[in-house]
Amino acid sequence: MNNEYTAIIKQDGDWWIGWIEEVQGVNCQEASYSELLESLKITLQEALIFNREEAMLCAGSDYREERIAL
Repeated sequence: MNNEYTAIIKQDGDWWIGWIEEVQGVNCQEASYSELLESLKITLQEALIFNREEAMLCAGSDYREERIAL
């Protein structure tokens, strides 16, 4: 499973903003670069957990999981 993602980061005035290229909706804004990286990691982890749970809920009870490597 891919455990690396791409963070797009830029400074906008006094703020650092960033988002994860591969996962829609994972974006953060912080006062420092290091705070931004930490927020992006936490938000990405939460989004992946939420997406997995939602996928299984939508699938119901009769499904199987298959790993796909790129």
